[in-house]
Amino acid sequence: MPPKQKKSTASEETEEVDDEVEETEPNLKESGQGLTHGDATKRGKSRRKHKSTERSETQEPPEKEKKEKERDKVKKKKKKPNDDADAEADAAVSSKDAEGEQNNNESTTKPKKDKSERLKGEVTEGKKKQKKKSSVEIPEGVEVMGSKDKKSKNGKKKKKSHDDDGEEPLIEEDEEEEEDLKKKKKKKAKKSSGDSDDDKKKKGKKSKSKQVDYALIYQNELLNYHTDSSDGYEDEYYKKKVYEVVTVTGDVKGAGTDANVFVTLFGDFGVSPKVHLASKSRNAFEKNKTDVFRIKTQNIGPIKKLRIEHDNTGMSASWFLDRVVVTDMIRPHLRFYFPCNNWLSREEGDNLFVRDLLGSLNPMDVPKLNKYLVSVFTADMKGSGTDADVFLNIFGEHGDTGERRLDSDKDNFERGSEDKFTIEAPNLGRLRKITIGHNNRGSSAGWFLDKAYDMGNKEIYEFPVNRWFAMDEDDGKIQRDVLVGSMQPMGIIYNVQVMTGDIRGAGTNSKIHMVMHGSKGLKNSGKIFLEGGAFERALIDIFNVEICELISPLSRVTIGHDNGAVGAGWYCEKVVIYCPFTGIEQTFPCGMWLDEDEGDGLIERELYEMVSLRQKKHKKYPWSLWIWTSDIKGAGTDAQVFLQIYGEKGKSDEIKLENNSDSFEQGQLDKFMIEMPDMGRLLKLRIWHEKRNPFAGWHLAKVTLLKTLTMDKYSFECGRWLDINEDDNEIVRELPATGALIDDPLPLIKYRVTICTGNVSGSGTDASVFLNVIGDLGDTGERLMFMSKNNVNKFEKGNHDEFLIESVFLGQVRRVRVGHDGRGGGCGWYLDKVLVREEGQPESSATEFPCFRQVDTLHMMYDTRHLELWLDRNEDDGQIIRELVPAGDGVRLFNVGYHIAIKTGSVNGASSDSKVFVKLYGEKGDTDKVILAVSDNDLRNYFETARTDIFTLDTYDIGKASINRLLIGHTNEGLRAGWFLDSVQISVPVHGMQYMFPSHRWLCKDEADGKVEVEIYPSEVLEIEKLINYEITVVTGDMRSAGTNASVFCQIYGDEGKTEILALKSRSNNFERGTTEIFKIEALDVGKIYKIRIFHDGKGFGDGWFLEMVDIKRLTMAMVQIEVKKEETTKKDKKKDKKKKKKEEEEVEIIEELQEVVETSTFACSRWLARDEEDGEIVVELLNDSNEELEMNSYEVYVYTGTMWGAGSDSKVYITIYGEIGDTGERWLRKSNHLNKFGKGQEDVFSLTAVDLGVLKKLRIRHDNSHASAGWFLDRVEIIDTKDDTTYFFPCKRWLSVDEDDCQLARELVPVDEAFIKKGDEDEDDSEATLGLEQKAMSTTYTVRIKTGDKKYAGTDANVFMTLFGTKDDTGIITLKASKLHRNKFERGMIDEFTVEAVDLGPLRKLRIGHDNRGGGSAGWFLDWVEIDAQSVGQKLRFPCGRWLDKGEDDGAIVRDLFPNPLQSEFYTPFVPYEIKTFTSDVFGAGTDADVFIVLYGKDAVCTQQKSLCVNKRERRMYFERGAEDMFIVELEDIGDVIEKIRIGHNNRGINPGWHLDRVEIRRLLRKGKGSETVIFPCERWLAKSEDDGETVRELQPSDIITEKLSRDGSLKVTEIEVEDALETHTYNVSVMTGDMRGAGTDANVFLTIYGDLGDTGERKLSKSETNSNKFERGSVDKFTIEAVDLGQVFKIKIRHDNSMMSPDWYLDQVEVFDLDTEEVYLFLCERWLSRKREDRLIERVFYVKDYEGVRESLNSKKTSALTVNSVDSNMNKKNKKKREDEEEEEDLPIIPYHVTIGTGLERDASTTSRAYVIIVGVNHTQTERLWLDLPNGRKGFLAGSLESFEAHGSDVGEIRKVELGHDGATPESCWLVDELAVAVPTKGVKYAFACKCWLAKDRGDGLTARVFNVLDAEAIAISQKVIYELTVVTGDVQNAGTDTKIFMSVFGANGSTEEILLPKNEDR
Repeated sequence: MPPKQKKSTASEETEEVDDEVEETEPNLKESGQGLTHGDATKRGKSRRKHKSTERSETQEPPEKEKKEKERDKVKKKKKKPNDDADAEADAAVSSKDAEGEQNNNESTTKPKKDKSERLKGEVTEGKKKQKKKSSVEIPEGVEVMGSKDKKSKNGKKKKKSHDDDGEEPLIEEDEEEEEDLKKKKKKKAKKSSGDSDDDKKKKGKKSKSKQVDYALIYQNELLNYHTDSSDGYEDEYYKKKVYEVVTVTGDVKGAGTDANVFVTLFGDFGVSPKVHLASKSRNAFEKNKTDVFRIKTQNIGPIKKLRIEHDNTGMSASWFLDRVVVTDMIRPHLRFYFPCNNWLSREEGDNLFVRDLLGSLNPMDVPKLNKYLVSVFTADMKGSGTDADVFLNIFGEHGDTGERRLDSDKDNFERGSEDKFTIEAPNLGRLRKITIGHNNRGSSAGWFLDKAYDMGNKEIYEFPVNRWFAMDEDDGKIQRDVLVGSMQPMGIIYNVQVMTGDIRGAGTNSKIHMVMHGSKGLKNSGKIFLEGGAFERALIDIFNVEICELISPLSRVTIGHDNGAVGAGWYCEKVVIYCPFTGIEQTFPCGMWLDEDEGDGLIERELYEMVSLRQKKHKKYPWSLWIWTSDIKGAGTDAQVFLQIYGEKGKSDEIKLENNSDSFEQGQLDKFMIEMPDMGRLLKLRIWHEKRNPFAGWHLAKVTLLKTLTMDKYSFECGRWLDINEDDNEIVRELPATGALIDDPLPLIKYRVTICTGNVSGSGTDASVFLNVIGDLGDTGERLMFMSKNNVNKFEKGNHDEFLIESVFLGQVRRVRVGHDGRGGGCGWYLDKVLVREEGQPESSATEFPCFRQVDTLHMMYDTRHLELWLDRNEDDGQIIRELVPAGDGVRLFNVGYHIAIKTGSVNGASSDSKVFVKLYGEKGDTDKVILAVSDNDLRNYFETARTDIFTLDTYDIGKASINRLLIGHTNEGLRAGWFLDSVQISVPVHGMQYMFPSHRWLCKDEADGKVEVEIYPSEVLEIEKLINYEITVVTGDMRSAGTNASVFCQIYGDEGKTEILALKSRSNNFERGTTEIFKIEALDVGKIYKIRIFHDGKGFGDGWFLEMVDIKRLTMAMVQIEVKKEETTKKDKKKDKKKKKKEEEEVEIIEELQEVVETSTFACSRWLARDEEDGEIVVELLNDSNEELEMNSYEVYVYTGTMWGAGSDSKVYITIYGEIGDTGERWLRKSNHLNKFGKGQEDVFSLTAVDLGVLKKLRIRHDNSHASAGWFLDRVEIIDTKDDTTYFFPCKRWLSVDEDDCQLARELVPVDEAFIKKGDEDEDDSEATLGLEQKAMSTTYTVRIKTGDKKYAGTDANVFMTLFGTKDDTGIITLKASKLHRNKFERGMIDEFTVEAVDLGPLRKLRIGHDNRGGGSAGWFLDWVEIDAQSVGQKLRFPCGRWLDKGEDDGAIVRDLFPNPLQSEFYTPFVPYEIKTFTSDVFGAGTDADVFIVLYGKDAVCTQQKSLCVNKRERRMYFERGAEDMFIVELEDIGDVIEKIRIGHNNRGINPGWHLDRVEIRRLLRKGKGSETVIFPCERWLAKSEDDGETVRELQPSDIITEKLSRDGSLKVTEIEVEDALETHTYNVSVMTGDMRGAGTDANVFLTIYGDLGDTGERKLSKSETNSNKFERGSVDKFTIEAVDLGQVFKIKIRHDNSMMSPDWYLDQVEVFDLDTEEVYLFLCERWLSRKREDRLIERVFYVKDYEGVRESLNSKKTSALTVNSVDSNMNKKNKKKREDEEEEEDLPIIPYHVTIGTGLERDASTTSRAYVIIVGVNHTQTERLWLDLPNGRKGFLAGSLESFEAHGSDVGEIRKVELGHDGATPESCWLVDELAVAVPTKGVKYAFACKCWLAKDRGDGLTARVFNVLDAEAIAISQKVIYELTVVTGDVQNAGTDTKIFMSVFGANGSTEEILLPKNEDR
């Protein structure tokens, strides 16, 4: 502390005494020490003062101010002349008892024998100080910095030596200083400037050396710390600069060096990193040699000094340096000369090999260094001396001296000695702190340092230490930061993890050191020795480094070793540094050797942060924790002690107190530094130990906690035993917080807890039971229920066991958490209830926590029933820990279910037998540490290799916003306790959130960093479907055989929709006679419930069930009237202080507020669900009792089976009817009017009972494909609504069969108007024609492609099923029986295709897919993905899975919910349905079994793709028979209202492919209104090779159009018109000229497509040459005739061959097309090879007509453009589009090229087949679209070790800030290891190279498939800047004008010329 803040007179000293004295009172009495009279008076005064300060500390500003004013007056009087340091004490830490490290101070409550020693020590110390005064001559006018004012100092010292108890005076001083500081601060504001001038005059000479209290400045820096959001790009410092460094080696013997030389430049803007002066020549730094280096480093501004050093490696490391010259290359006139003329050597001169040199612009100057005299005092106590090397680093305003070894000739640092050293260094300005430590070498390294003095700039600086520097004493540190002066504020902890690489010989035995550098290198930590680490291969060593400097976030880290051991080389993988104070974790990758024999031979490296890996974590603040053990016999303990602290804003984690020396001994004080998050004001502390053995007892006197940042201090008095044999036999104590900040401490209260065990057989337990009582003000922690007050044998059947729990007052008790450890034989426990009351209160006041829930069935119509819950792994839901809430209505609904999926890694030995626990942290609080005992998916062994275990934690809501972190670990028990945790996924459906926590690390004592618990932060937070809690109560009737063993299901319907089908099941035996079951279920919020459907599956013995009633509770928001005490409302009031002033009147007012309330719906049933009772139904729909509008209704269902052969079916048929008000659910059509149902041509009538559905919308009908003749042809369904006699017609006329039609077993039908049906009756032939199309238009056809993974045993033989969920409805279960592509479906690596039709689902949101696990041993299935293409909606969605559906793999699930991956979705123009009818002529041989295809053309050459009418061979055989009329409904592109022509043909395959087509009719729906239009295309020709003209493709024009419209009176109006202006058919003569060169002819099949502006011909095979029998020979011309509908102006052709036969290569010279009708000639010059071996190896080319002016497209361009337009813009960049609307200026960003290079790593699984993309982000968050990097030549995927280059075009975002790289893979399999990424911007002349070395994968690294790289991580490389020129080269239009050679170009301009540029020859150029 600076002297100015000291008091002058002793009288005032005694006045301001710390309340600390009071605290120690009980302690001292116990120690049996008498107190002197002086102490007693002091205590009296202090009490008085304590009261007053306490009062003033409370929140009454006015009083406080008054007091301050009075104090100030007193102060002004008593002020000493030199007592003023306002400027510096500026923000003095205002705190009542800022006792720092020096405060709770060197307390002497140590054992008595030490005391006398200590006293002697102090006396001698006093003498020494006197001596010291004489030994260090202090010149006149020099103040002793950091020491007290001389007079008071002596006074105090004397006092100290006389005093009995060393603790108090010290405390006083500090306390007093702090008080003083505080007043100063207050005074500061009021003091006028005149005043201070006055003071200055008084000060006279002394004001020259105005003093700075650095401790204060530092403390303020911490107090005012706030996170800096800017990323520092703009700073000058970050702009790179080139300096020339010239070293001149001296001309003395042995002057040269072989070591590596480094230089560091210090400038005004910052400090450069350490730069290695690397030379290519072998003989750099030789005697009398000058070496010149160019270094590129940060712009440090004007250079102030330079540090030059070498690493002491090599044969002769010593170096004699003459001078260094540094030149700024941009301003060469700035040349700085740094004379040295000294050795850098361990052996020569002063043994320094690091030197700081001062420079000047004048080469003749020799700047002078400062000399610092250092005195080091070693304490006079046993073992205090050291033989280790001691190092010192002095820090001042202008930097530091660097680390200096304190070495003089004699034996230094012996017990009780003073050692003096001289350090030369450039002027550091005022000294701030020193770092002193030793390297732990030598036989007795431990050292007890008393203090150090430093004399520089004619001032003396005192650094008091008084601590051990030893690995085995005190806190185990061998290095400390010591600040000037007496107040030692907190250090900041940096958690350093050093990872050694996993390669051979990576470990080292050398001593590792590091230096951390703050921003711009201005501050650093000094050299830190990382002592005690293993540094073995693949291990992580963890160090907690404490320094008194806030330098986080760090700019860089220097790490190295002393090269001092055998095998000194070390391979460092990376360093991770986390600073709890700022909450920032930084990663510094290294991945290099530090070895003089490897690589570049460096043994020290500068590591730079990979900014993109930076993580913001939870901030924690350091607290100083002191624990006093009482001084009575046997008070000490050797047990492990834990504590937990509670504040107003939450609680700390359990803290395990580890200390290196023997802690908690009798009469001892133990000090700890702990870190805790901000918890507001502290309320209480719980402290306990674990040992229940006899000698573990501990008598704790008290605990104090000091927040070192703000100096807030709390005391926790105890004075009791923690011992099972003493006091109340407890080993847990709760202590309320007391102290100045606490007005009224919370009382200690005993809670009497009664635990009632149920009264059923086997209900007792022998397991250890624990209980936690949770209230508004905290909880009791988990207490073991050890000593029952009334029963010896606890927890037996029917027992009521009483326990006492002592705890600090909890406020209102809200919940009780009770459980057992599941050990012992009969550990299952049937708990009835828990009662909690305060001791001494009547039993009636106890809060009851039932473990059964009370169910008020049918509002007291029946008796009240109970339902107890087991705490047993095999009963109920299997949980052995429960949270109980007070008896009440639906209280469990307020709990939230956290579903935790824990994946164990797939590395060797990853599984664990230990118990795993988790703890979740949210913004409202955190859960307890919960042992995960019982999983939901119930794998037999938990945490096995590569398996996923799922647990549900049902607890109170810890915050809707987010789970910000998670603690997970294990208890390290069992044979194989070590565990490799891969990842944790937490889903919270009630919040609609899912959190991914990647881990990929060992939790094992012997692996990596040896931790067995770890805190992880979420890598991504996803939104999932939001659900709400329902509590469903089911009452089974009390009559004979009322219970059921079947599985029971329920579905809930409300105003806003319906839930999925919910299974009501638990582990107990449910639905027994007379029981009540309660199920808590998460499901969609359906709004107000109006009906439920409950049913069972009819399986099991005795499946009949008598259901009494169902009760459903849910939470809903409602206005509630609540009574509020007046004072409570003030809490919400901003002006609470004022209101508190007034005496609070106990008034009550009633206010209304919106609250969550429980809404109950009751559904009475009282009927059988049994096949053999009542109506035989096992499904029942129940209406809400309160419902008046709806009523039950019955529907008559008429099912008509078709009349064709094999139409009947024996399968079970199920129907679902949908209306405006819900649906009936799926019902089995069981009881018909026919014994044999669904026979051919039969009409079956069924009756269904359901809640009224309103107007019917659709129905779904399916069968289960059982029995031999399962296929069924359904004609139609008619439904009569009996309520109002309405009839609905649902025509079908389709097969439900796995081998007919489209293989579906389910159909969704829509009702049609009666008129259509009637029309069908009039003319039987036409009836089908009319309806298929309407139904198709109303339904959506989904093409489902399912990919089975490509791994061993991936395929399945089980029955696969799926359900599609849209926003409006779902499809119900679809059995995937018949794949269109393979007979044996779901085999390894295959894709199977299925068709699903559904009506009105809305957009798809998820898909559920699973199998029934049948099929023997091969039921397990690895599903890669599912793709669903809905053409009528125009979207193709990809649902990634990449997981097993297998009981024996992963999480054991065989049903999974999949969600669409937006990156893999494609959107395009929706398709429309066309009904195509073909009429085969009735002539001999007219039928065909070839594959018939069709293309439709609209106006302006718009056409559909070619579509085959039959899907498979079977259909081809069925259709196109002679005289047949075949109807197909296909979805094709919308070509507009007019169909100009169609092309129909076949592939000429099959037994008799020839086909005589009579006509084609195409019907499509009109755009508006009801009705349709049929276009007739007559043909009446053969499509056959052997008939007519041999063509198998015909183009047809329309002749007539028939329109049908529904008129208002319900009749159909039909009109027919003839097409007049149809296109004509033209004949085109095509001449093909083959070139005249060797090998020009071809034998392959040639195909030609001609394009005109009205359409194209489609691809035609040039089969019959009219001129040559052997076509396409060298030099020949072949002529062909093609008939086609008028093409208009022909402008291009596409020609290809199929590369078949012996010599397919073909040189095509030219093609001529002659239109016979218009007599126009079109010439196409080709002159190219179509060959797989020559030129560009293409066998398909596009040619444009001679003299063509329009836009030319290459072959591939069309595909890609369509792709990008559709898939990217419409979807990928939605976000950007939104942004664009707001920011108009963004629209015109120019497009520039970006060159992206990506290197893939070499590890296993490094490659990927996903599509990669980059997004480039610039200033002001401008960014490019997502730029997809698609590999050329259709290659799929990035191979391991490959380097791929891309050119992408995107918006010019200005200066690049960030680059996002990602891929679209979403399955765990799609991992990608990116080694490096480079982005070059030629137009800016810059290239950024990022060393990534990171996984982009769901199950590697941090679990993300995209990562943002910060440009600060990149190496910026200047490349030549380029301008974009667009170049057009026109080749002449004469024969043979083209060339195949390479063409180069150079451009010459005013500024010079370009290099030769090769013009890339793309495709047709």
